[in-house]
Amino acid sequence: MAANFADGGAAAFERAGQLRTRALELATIELHAYEPVLEALRLPRDDPERAGRVRTAETEASRSPLEIATLAAELAELAAELAHAGNPNLAGDAIAGALLAEAAAQAAARLVAVNLTDGPHVEEAWQSARRAQGARDRALS
Repeated sequence: MAANFADGGAAAFERAGQLRTRALELATIELHAYEPVLEALRLPRDDPERAGRVRTAETEASRSPLEIATLAAELAELAAELAHAGNPNLAGDAIAGALLAEAAAQAAARLVAVNLTDGPHVEEAWQSARRAQGARDRALS
């Protein structure tokens, strides 16, 4: 809403809409992303392929939350910008957007860390969470 009524905010409004559309797609993907991990974990412990299948499934299961974290960071930054430069009557909506986006980034980064424990994807997810946190702080200041 804040993007829709920002002066010259057509680009912000369009980008917010794109982010919303992709977030909804990712939410649907995320509903079933962990199922292959559970299937791999059901394999007998002595199955020589089990460890590799679990690792592969965990990596795949981390793709959607990693993208959610990245997307949420961008959205938090957009909201922070709108909180200060957008329509002052809608600053509260922009701040709420920044808070919600930051929460989504944090939750998604945590899912990546749970699935993968460490590695470049985990660091990328935490970096997105930190970006979102910084945006939230700017929105609130």
